[in-house]
Amino acid sequence: MAEDTDDIVEPQDAEDINPDSPDAWAAAAAAEAASAERILNQDEIDSLLGFDLSDDEIAERTGIRAIINSALVSYERLPMLEIVFDRLVRLMTTSLRNFTSDNVEVSLDNISSIRFGDYLNSIPLPAILSVFRAEELNNYGLLTVDSNLIYSIVDVLLGGRRGTAAMRIEGRPYTTIERVLVQRMVEVVLADAKEAFEPLTPVHFTLDRLETNPRFAAIARPANAAILVKLRIDMEDRGGRIELLLPYATLEPIRKMLLQQFMGEKFGRDNIWESHLATELWTTSTEVRAVLDEQQISLKKVLDLKVGDTLMLNATPDSLIELRAGTIPLTRGRMGRRNAHIAVRVEAPLSPAARQAVQRMS
Repeated sequence: MAEDTDDIVEPQDAEDINPDSPDAWAAAAAAEAASAERILNQDEIDSLLGFDLSDDEIAERTGIRAIINSALVSYERLPMLEIVFDRLVRLMTTSLRNFTSDNVEVSLDNISSIRFGDYLNSIPLPAILSVFRAEELNNYGLLTVDSNLIYSIVDVLLGGRRGTAAMRIEGRPYTTIERVLVQRMVEVVLADAKEAFEPLTPVHFTLDRLETNPRFAAIARPANAAILVKLRIDMEDRGGRIELLLPYATLEPIRKMLLQQFMGEKFGRDNIWESHLATELWTTSTEVRAVLDEQQISLKKVLDLKVGDTLMLNATPDSLIELRAGTIPLTRGRMGRRNAHIAVRVEAPLSPAARQAVQRMS
């Protein structure tokens, strides 16, 4: 008796699947989505957002950070700032040498634009923050002295031995002697800053207070833009850094002066333009009116005027007539006739109001 054997069904290969079936389309879509999906690592996310802070000195940001900081005004749009700060470096080199009786070298590390809140969060503590006031500009600025320079100045002024690094003690507040010596140095720097701005405009910088907590040195809103100037001070094998921060609100009153391409550009005289302007003024025509009389009457009477009505003037044939250019009175004269034209003979000099108007125009 023959046994019945079941047929063994072999699985179909991929190419044997009917491409028109719905299951085949779903499987293909799932495979494509799985192959296209890829998770970004942390480095790629930081690069996309522009928050890679491995190098703080990079001036150009990318990603979202560049969009956020796009509102910052670049210091390069204020050409006179570099000249002012370069002058400040030269003045500080001389004054600090006299102040410390040592060989001091001052160098300008960097000028950048930064938001005030970001700067406060980036200050390495401990440090002394000097809040000063720009009197003529009616605003404040910030001068930060790092701990390395504080201990170096104290060591130099109190007769520390050359060739040895300044002793640095962490975990304690600054003593009264250290604060007084740093205050004297800050006053020297502010006096040099006054001289550096002198060719542009007289500005007196006066020290307001010394702080060690950045929260107590807030002179602007965190989102406000500011100019940050980093200065390096070297005294042989000792030294440190001073950071000068000026909010844009402080520089706004002298912004037009800082926009100059060179010193004195705003006040320079152009002889060609002056001669051209004088020539055009001599050939310019202006309308002059001869006013016989002025009266104040009611609006009702004006509305009732009809053709043929007569207005009585308070002027006589011998009364003086006022000559005006617009609303400015020029002079006075008498009315008469010359040939077939009515004429006015000037009998008074140019009025003070006319002279002042001409002076304002010039």
